[in-house]
Amino acid sequence: MTDIEKQVDVKESSGQQTPEAPSEHGIVDTIPYIDPELEKRVLRKFDVWLLPQMMLLMLVSNLDRSNIGNARVFGFEEDLGLQGTQFNNISTVFYATYVVCEVPWVMAVKRFGANKVLAAAILSWSIVTLGTGFIHNYHQAIAVRVLLGATEAGLTPALSFVQSTIWDRQSQAKRISLLYMSICLSGAFGGLIAYGIQTMGKRHGLAAWRWLFIVEGIISIGIGIIAWFTLPRSAESAWFLNEEEKALMRARKIKLAMFKGADEFSWKFAKRAFTDPFVYLAACLLFASSIPLFGFTTFLPTILRGLGHTGLAANYLSIPPYILASISLISWTTLSDKLNKRALIAFFAPMSCILGYAIVVGTPNAAAGYLAMFLCAAGIYPYNATLLTWVSNTLAPDDKRAVGIPLFASLANISGVVASQIYPSSDGPRYVMGNAVSLGMETIACGGIVAIWLLLSRRDKVKAKMEDEGIEDNGYAGEDRGLGFRYTL
Repeated sequence: MTDIEKQVDVKESSGQQTPEAPSEHGIVDTIPYIDPELEKRVLRKFDVWLLPQMMLLMLVSNLDRSNIGNARVFGFEEDLGLQGTQFNNISTVFYATYVVCEVPWVMAVKRFGANKVLAAAILSWSIVTLGTGFIHNYHQAIAVRVLLGATEAGLTPALSFVQSTIWDRQSQAKRISLLYMSICLSGAFGGLIAYGIQTMGKRHGLAAWRWLFIVEGIISIGIGIIAWFTLPRSAESAWFLNEEEKALMRARKIKLAMFKGADEFSWKFAKRAFTDPFVYLAACLLFASSIPLFGFTTFLPTILRGLGHTGLAANYLSIPPYILASISLISWTTLSDKLNKRALIAFFAPMSCILGYAIVVGTPNAAAGYLAMFLCAAGIYPYNATLLTWVSNTLAPDDKRAVGIPLFASLANISGVVASQIYPSSDGPRYVMGNAVSLGMETIACGGIVAIWLLLSRRDKVKAKMEDEGIEDNGYAGEDRGLGFRYTL
């Protein structure tokens, strides 16, 4: 038994209370002592050992999801004999199963552990990606995209949930932003890989677009096998922690227990996620902002080709905007954590995106259109990362968060159905409809931040008034809507 466990055990068995200290939610609570220096050391270990793995998983997931956009400029449509909106339909069906399967995946992570569940998911979607390299018609393409959506569904909300069990609310934005940065980097790497594969030409009787799926599928399979052994089951049992550090994580769990919840899954709190208006309001805003995001990640090579660039150039010219997107994302979310402000950042970050889409809609000039893609990339990603962080910060305890985050994400991801249909081939070369819809949706998402701020501010004021009146329980004890919890605004 470590020193930390002894302190907790002795005080509990003797009936004495541990010293009182303010919790992260601003209330006074009975908690075990936690050495701040040791805590910093432990959290640094998670930054070193876990965050890079999370980023790698996000990168390969988005590579395997968005490579269909690169394949399109390689002759994917022609080889499969696609006509009309069939390519858009193939992109759309991915989201049918993606939306449905998000909540079950995250619940499985909470029940069985991140290592087994996420590794199984990675191996599953990697095999599907590999198989996509051997399809020959429209119906087979539909089938593999349906399977890909089901197997990739839980990754983003599951990783967000896992992060919320380790890092406090004030330091989550920049870490969630690293997950979104992986999406940006996947766009850059995807363009680079696609460029390299296209220069190979046809090898062993297989077209370049087939090799794109085969190579990326094999890479993902290897990463999935490694993840089975390197991902921890939980924060308290991480293999890279020693016994003293594991004890500290258990003590932190006790400290945060009031708003974290017990290990055993509670449907009482889970059901609260389905009845909280905040979840649905946030989902509507993410729905709006995800239409330009999904459209950008899937159709950027198509848009660039519409600006007059060849298939080869369209792939390598897609790399620089994603690099700028990564820099912008980290800058905005770091500022969000430093200021401990979510609404302010979410409101101003997408302004460049709105300007970018306004430019590309307003002028046919190719140089201006390419510049606009940089502006769009710089503004799309920070908004979504900040909003996801805000939702993770807001929902408590863990059981409500474990359902609320994927519910929020799954409702928002219905936007993928819309995004897949707004860039039909018939609208080329300028694709005014798709860019105009993206402009409108990003503007709505930006303005809607005010509604979330007003909702959460009002809740805080109501709780503060009840506390001033001496009310001790408002019926939401242990939840974010309970007395003592204050929202990050």
